[in-house]
Amino acid sequence: MRRFLATMAASDSPKRFAPLKPGSSSDAPKLQGIVFDMDGTLCEPQNYMFGEMRAALGITKAVDIIDHMNSLPAAEQPAAHAAVQGIERAAMAKQTPQPGLDVLMRYLDARGVPKAICTRNFNVPVDHLLAKFLAYTTFAPVITRDFQPPKPSPAGILHIAQQWERRRQRDNDSATVSADATGLIMVGDSIDDMTAGRTAGATTVLLVNDANREIVEHAHTDLVISRLDELVDILENGFQGRSTATN
Repeated sequence: MRRFLATMAASDSPKRFAPLKPGSSSDAPKLQGIVFDMDGTLCEPQNYMFGEMRAALGITKAVDIIDHMNSLPAAEQPAAHAAVQGIERAAMAKQTPQPGLDVLMRYLDARGVPKAICTRNFNVPVDHLLAKFLAYTTFAPVITRDFQPPKPSPAGILHIAQQWERRRQRDNDSATVSADATGLIMVGDSIDDMTAGRTAGATTVLLVNDANREIVEHAHTDLVISRLDELVDILENGFQGRSTATN
């Protein structure tokens, strides 16, 4: 069941989007698209990978894996990336789709909602998931860790917003330029997802699991769901998140 996080003091209006239900009337903004994380969002979490990666790299839990690899001397980076990618390749054979994935994707396609991916994974596991479970639908663009800087930087989400804006300009022969992500929703399962989305200006949705409950009431989380298909009713009838906190 969705939860509106109202334990913090209210401030400005909560994030809202107009209902996607045909014929609905609303003064809320129109949803422009949804960005999804991959591991733990489109597929079930494979958190055991991170321990294996840190062991292979000789780093502690406090050290960010991607930041560490990118900080290594140039001569050492290929071996580090190969070790991490080997773990990801082994894990991708065990990928399991999230409950409600198919229902949500088919709903978004029926309503014409653009979809993109912004993940810290490399491209091979992403391509595997799309080919195995989501071959009938389209995500564009797909941002992997080849794109720098990775989440929690907002750069990937802002790049997606700009690509979609250019597409709308071409379709509508418009010169209007929008460089932010205020019309987007970021769906993910980590604090990196919530922070990247919030910093980009997007609305954030946390797919909660046993490993991320500490993020449920984080200031960067606008809405919490336990299954992807919960978003169908939320979007159909009008998205409304919580009020943000003030001090």
